[in-house]
Amino acid sequence: MTLPAFSGRHVLVTGGARGIGQAIARAFGRAGALVSIADSHADNLAATINGFRAENIAAHPVPLDVADQVAVAAAVVAAEQRAPIDVLINNAGIAEETAFLKIEAAEWRRILEVNLTGMFFVGQAVARCMASRQRGAIVNMASKNGLDGEAGYAHYNASKGGVVMLTKTMALELAQFSVRVNAVAPGYIQTPMSEAIDSPQAVRDFVDHYIPLRRPGRIAEVAPIFLFLASDDARFITGQTFVVDGGQLAGQNPTDLVLQRLYPGQTRPG
Repeated sequence: MTLPAFSGRHVLVTGGARGIGQAIARAFGRAGALVSIADSHADNLAATINGFRAENIAAHPVPLDVADQVAVAAAVVAAEQRAPIDVLINNAGIAEETAFLKIEAAEWRRILEVNLTGMFFVGQAVARCMASRQRGAIVNMASKNGLDGEAGYAHYNASKGGVVMLTKTMALELAQFSVRVNAVAPGYIQTPMSEAIDSPQAVRDFVDHYIPLRRPGRIAEVAPIFLFLASDDARFITGQTFVVDGGQLAGQNPTDLVLQRLYPGQTRPG
């Protein structure tokens, strides 16, 4: 497909040093944007910036923990000094697979702090700048899990369900400032984060049972929807969540398969 052009526009991508975030940042850079890449992993961030510059992509590093509101405010000010932020890709997120009965408070808090509170911190700071200019586009990273849930991910599901509703509310309030806000909800995409959680056998079982297209999604298949939603082609779209899941939401939820892994030997009542 032909991707929109972003020449002269400044795009801030959080969680942009690996996985889907990195692919999104690269796609914007190849489309001509100045890209600021925010990430908390210093080594990944340095490697990404060096790689982008080798590809002649204009990129700037932004070391950042999105859950730190003071750091977020300072990072947005610094990014704005380089150039006004035209597009925010609010992507930073983490995940853990843990049975609901075994989730510790610290794990619960960290997932919510990064995935939801961090998205609020960055979104609010950037949106204030955009509102003052009466223009801008924000695309939040949601998840299929924020729309129908999945066993083993109570904290992640809760955070991504919150992202869906945060997106709707941001869109309603920011429309008066000509700032559009949408979200993308990927299903099972092969990323470094998913590969760290799931074994190859678990992936095969999941795909065979629950994804009609019979394969995981690829990182490169997610990035284009972010560019579209940030572009002028989507200028009448706001408050929406776009699902990219290979048809998974059209079918059965993988509860039984995951429960067998989380609670081995436990039989269903009845």
